[in-house]
Order: sequence, then structure tokens, then C-alpha cells
Amino acid sequence: MIDLYDYEIGKAADVLVGELFKLKPDESFVITCDTESDMRVVDAAARAAFSAGARPMVLRTATPLGVGRQTDLYLPVEPMRAALKHADTWVEFNKQYLLYSDSWRIATSENPKLRYLCLPAMNVDVFVRLFARVDQRQLADYLETVARVIGEAHHVRLTTSAGEDVSFENDPSHPVLPRTGYADKPGTHMLSGMVAWAPAFDTINGVVVFDGSIVPQIGVISQPVKVQLEKGAITRIEGGREAAEWEGWLRSFDDPQMLRVAHVSCGFHPGARLTGQIGEDERLWGGSQWGFGSVAAYLTPPQGTSAASHTDAISMNTSIWLDGQQVTDRGRVVHPELAKLSQTLKKG
Repeated sequence: MIDLYDYEIGKAADVLVGELFKLKPDESFVITCDTESDMRVVDAAARAAFSAGARPMVLRTATPLGVGRQTDLYLPVEPMRAALKHADTWVEFNKQYLLYSDSWRIATSENPKLRYLCLPAMNVDVFVRLFARVDQRQLADYLETVARVIGEAHHVRLTTSAGEDVSFENDPSHPVLPRTGYADKPGTHMLSGMVAWAPAFDTINGVVVFDGSIVPQIGVISQPVKVQLEKGAITRIEGGREAAEWEGWLRSFDDPQMLRVAHVSCGFHPGARLTGQIGEDERLWGGSQWGFGSVAAYLTPPQGTSAASHTDAISMNTSIWLDGQQVTDRGRVVHPELAKLSQTLKKG
């Protein structure tokens, strides 16, 4: 449907450019995308930036056969990095994301003014639902409260009815980051709707069960994938064909870090649905998500941990306990303060 959300996409682009980036006249606005990106989203963002008086530039490349550091093997990295090292703002719509790549690391470390927003595989449907149909400031305020509550806890336990039961300690030196989508300050920013952090890795023990999706390598999965974690590392993966496929992909790099936890997050976007789109699935209301492989420096300052690639996997309807107090019950918020605030968010 090439005319899907023809009118609504303009509002989503205006929210992106005007509210989240707070783009100023004459600022450069670099958009990266690949041949699997939704060009209606790319063009809408470029039009909105130009209308705001900024100077958009679209860098479209062939689609790499992998994400993160794998992209450095396929792209014209030198000219791309040169543009990003001098840009004011950068929004990424690549299907195979540049986050965690050497190109991303160089651009963000050598361009201290750069405001980067990572929106991989963004399509019109997700763009409209997650940007045009929610109060961004209200959602950001809610996420900041969730992050404060999580950050005050020492011990975390996550369970699901699918059999997940994993616990860990928080590391006070690792920030708990509310992903609010606001890219009005220099740094790396993410789509709004989740809270992400890196636990004390060696304290992560138990079983996680992915019953939503594994992205971007597989997408929505047809049967659960059960993963045993010991001291933050995968020791066993069980399930069907998709579990075997994912394990084979992880081990194909011969990189021990690919079998280690990179981060955990909890999703709270009122408009998110399970679709296999990486950003949206991570933000499913009441879901949780685990990343493996590369660890960004903003999660484990002052430096992260490099790996051959990165992957994220989703658990649905998670129950969360913080220091023994239940915060969510199978995805439903039960924490008194958070439950009251969540009732004011528009879900649709």
C-alpha cells in the first residue's frame, strides 16, 4: 500500500525533526539508509528537515550482510565517515544498523557535537504509530521515572509464564538509561519506549526464554528459545529450528563476546506491537529484551566491549522484581507510583 498513512507520515516526521531533534535552521541533517530501508520514511524526514530550514543529506548504500561491525566490511566507510564527522545531526534508518560499527564509533567519538538517533528498519506503519500517536514528552517523563526506580534497586529478578527465571545485581557504575527519543543534545540516542542498562555481568544467572522475536537475524519466532545463562554467558540454547539457527549464527564468529550479555531492557511504549521490527519489538509494553555481543561505552563507561556483531531477543509479558518488590506482573504494571502514571499514557 504505497499510500498507507500518506497524511499521518508528515506528522511523524515533524515530531522527529521539530520535537525530538529540535532541528535549527542551517543545521546539517544526515540520513543514512540502505536498499532495504523504507524510502517513504527517509523522504518524509528529509522534507521535514528542509521545511524546518535545515540542510538534509541522504546517504543511501547497498544493504550490508550483517549489523554493527559487520557493516564496515561492505560499505564505503571513508566517505561516509567523513560526512558524519562534520554533521550536526544524524538519523539512521538502515535496515542493517551501523550502531556498534567502527563507523559509528569514529563518528560519535570524533564529532563531539553530533546528535545521533538510531532508528533501524523504520517503516511507515511503525513510524506513524510510535511517533505521531503518542505524547512524546509524557512518555519520556514516564520512562525517566521507571529508570529512577530501577536505578535505586540492587537486586533484579525477571520471570515469565514461558519459564524464564533470571536474576542479577545492578552495577552502580553503569547508568540506567531511559530511552526517550530526544536527540536535542550531543550523543547517541534511541527510539523512545524502553529503559536499558548493563547489569553487573558476572552476577547474571538463570534461564531466559525468548518468545517474541530475535532481531534482526530471524524476526518473530514460531516457538520459544530457552537460554541458560551463567555469570552473564550463554551455556546452553534449547528450542526448535530457530534456536539452532540463532546458536549457529552466534558461534559462527568464533568470538566469546557474542555469547555474553551486552545489556537488558524493559519495554514501555503504549503503541508498540510485535512485528519483527527491531526497534518496536524492544519496546513492547511489559516485555523485556536481552542484547548479546558488542557493549556500547554509554552503557559501561568509560568504554564498552567490542564484538563481531550484536543481536537482541525479546521475552513477552515479563514480571519484574526489584529488591523483592514486584514492579510488573506478566507485563502489567503493579508498582504503585508507576501504575498510576501509566494510566495517563495513551495506548493505541
